[in-house]
Amino acid sequence: MYLGLDLGTSGLRGLLVQEDGSIVGSAQETYDVDHPQASWSEQDPTDWTTACEGVINSLRAGYADKFSDLKGIGVSGHMHGATLLDSSGSVLRPCMLWNDTRAHLEAQKLDELECFQEVSGNIVFPGFTAPKVLWVANNEPEIFSKIAKILLPKDYMNFWLTGNYVSDMSDAAGTSWLDCGARDWSHDLLSKSGVRQDQVPDLFEGSAPIGNLRSELAERWGVGRNVMVVGGGGDNAAAACGVGALKEGDAFVSLGTSGVLLAAKDSFAPMPTSAVHTFCHAVPNRWYQMGVILAATDSLNWLSQIFDADAADLAGIVGTSISGPNNMQFLPYLSGERTPHNDSAIRGAMLNIDIASTRSDMVQAVMEGVSFALRDNLEALKSTGTNLSRALGIGGGAQSEFWVELVATVLDMPIDLPEKGEFGAALGAARLAIVGKTGLDPQTVMTPPKVAKTILPRSELTKKYQLAYERYKMTYPALKALV
Repeated sequence: MYLGLDLGTSGLRGLLVQEDGSIVGSAQETYDVDHPQASWSEQDPTDWTTACEGVINSLRAGYADKFSDLKGIGVSGHMHGATLLDSSGSVLRPCMLWNDTRAHLEAQKLDELECFQEVSGNIVFPGFTAPKVLWVANNEPEIFSKIAKILLPKDYMNFWLTGNYVSDMSDAAGTSWLDCGARDWSHDLLSKSGVRQDQVPDLFEGSAPIGNLRSELAERWGVGRNVMVVGGGGDNAAAACGVGALKEGDAFVSLGTSGVLLAAKDSFAPMPTSAVHTFCHAVPNRWYQMGVILAATDSLNWLSQIFDADAADLAGIVGTSISGPNNMQFLPYLSGERTPHNDSAIRGAMLNIDIASTRSDMVQAVMEGVSFALRDNLEALKSTGTNLSRALGIGGGAQSEFWVELVATVLDMPIDLPEKGEFGAALGAARLAIVGKTGLDPQTVMTPPKVAKTILPRSELTKKYQLAYERYKMTYPALKALV
């Protein structure tokens, strides 16, 4: 048995998998995100470990005989978070999450140093780890002075599981401290951020063993003392492992809390000015590029709060098939934006609201705004030389046939929908554990899911959506001038 743990923004999911890849069972626990000030987003790492204990208890209760045969664990997690520990391993302050953009001035300062983009291969985004730690130095010096280790959220989970301070290449790539081409920490980037080499964890590939499960946990969970824990991966890299996106040309579009258009790469070929992320993959000698928008299904969740309605119910209002763009426009910059704008200050907007506008119009406008933002990502990827012919559609938003058909038409490419089943980051994390324990080739283990349906672009509507996208592109500079 192998356990994949996916540390998400709103909850932790555990997936129990057999060595042949078949799914035994799953469990999930939720927790909250704190927003003590505008642009702040934090979590208490204790919430993660408490959730993990709950997931383990559920899996043991439901699959006791299987769980006791546990051989390996892999962890996936949301990237870029700054989890700060003192010399005793205690947490110094709440973790600053990926969508926390308070460090925009620090990010700008670091990004203006030529070495950061040149070495890391990426813009220093406000949500990345390096500017957050610099913000702590500038605003909470008493805490900064006590920092012994800086861990990403998933790496804190691995520390709790093993007692070892470790990170993997895919997660470390989102700190702004990694030389992504060399797959190693850059002493220069660390020192220019005011961070010592001994404050960052040791680096491993995502499928490499990092230690065994702590004896205290092994005894409490009723498993053997030689349960291997592997490096794991950042959430998108792990999701790519879950859907088998390993080689050049493999791609997926994710309609999750954030929106992602990811393309696997056989080589490291960054273009930071595009605001495309170029990161190490969770498997050796591979990379990936992705465009990221900060609010995809989060935009629909925001609307559901306004209407005091369930997001899934709102998604059903628009039906199952598109008929042309709405006159109303939505700009999904609820927490700022990454690709292609790298703008932490911009905020969302709803335009062309009419007295006759309906709830359905607003839902469609939100879905279209997210889809056009993903088109921005596609254009940014094209500017780096990455051309995609099709993509796998994943994430909660992919349950809406309307939204998937809309994305296919706006991107003008087929979207493959996998058969129902497990294929996300939790499965990717379990697959990394399988590779680490068995030594099997990742491509043998990380196979793509069967495609249940392919959603084709609506060719008769492509021109209309192209015109709507051109109109959408004009709104960002106009909105920017008002912020």
